[in-house]
Amino acid sequence: DVTVFEALHVAGGVLRYGIPSFRLPREIIDREVDGLLALGVTIETDKVVGRTFTVQDLMERRGFDAVFLGVGAGAPSFLGIPGENAGRVVSANEFLTRVNLMGGDRFPDIDTPVGIGTDVVVVGAGNTAMDCLRVARRLGSNVRCVYRRSREEAPARAEELLHAEEEGVDFMWLHNPVEVLTDADGQVRGLTVERMQLGEPDDKGRRRPEPTGERMDIECDTVIVALGTNPNPIVTRNTAGLELDHRGYVAADPVTQATNLPGVFAGGDIVTGGATVILAMGAGKNAANAIDRYLRGEPVEFPAPPAADAHGG
Repeated sequence: DVTVFEALHVAGGVLRYGIPSFRLPREIIDREVDGLLALGVTIETDKVVGRTFTVQDLMERRGFDAVFLGVGAGAPSFLGIPGENAGRVVSANEFLTRVNLMGGDRFPDIDTPVGIGTDVVVVGAGNTAMDCLRVARRLGSNVRCVYRRSREEAPARAEELLHAEEEGVDFMWLHNPVEVLTDADGQVRGLTVERMQLGEPDDKGRRRPEPTGERMDIECDTVIVALGTNPNPIVTRNTAGLELDHRGYVAADPVTQATNLPGVFAGGDIVTGGATVILAMGAGKNAANAIDRYLRGEPVEFPAPPAADAHGG
């Protein structure tokens, strides 16, 4: 018997709230979810593991024999610059969720507003940033992308960049935000950016952006921050004894997806960091095979605890 606990009010996870419908039609997600239900899977929505109940509760009180953690890496990164707490500074996660899942693009017909203006700046140049840019364009806003490196170093796939350019997005390459400018009411009125230049390559092979000292102010009324995500801490902080790596992600065996806790498995972004849907699906299938063996009493390899220096010790 399999039960899925979903934190939001509808199943589908990041497929549903993080990917725009013009890239992943909702009927495809509905078909996949309906297929699981037809297999006999139970889905309980509005259940936050780590808040509503813990992993220990599931195993000790509710009688589950194994638990798979697929909670993702949904905690957004921010800029850490002055003015970032202003109104209409939002994370990519919040922006996309309000549009994709909560109907914010249909306000006031649906109660959840998006809360963006007519001149939007998206900070970052990954695939999620491209989604934000293209969604904002569809909402009727003028849209600019601000990125501290050049187009060649942008982490977004080439086709995603091309699609954004074809849809009229303006790009400010080699510019880094240093301050969000606000009006008397605490709302965004602009962004101070510093021109950058490329230096030596970093450990990933991308040339490091270096400040030039040349700054300029650009006008905007909304800033969407798309700088990647961090591990969701709700489950990890509330699961006693669960081993994490030095970044705060769950340590799991790459083949079985087993954690150091017997019967607890994990996969997807909560293990790898932000990656692709297909890798998360593969991890889920690996874990399902290992869980099946575990429930049959066959040996399943659990990862050894990480070395002390992996935690900075």
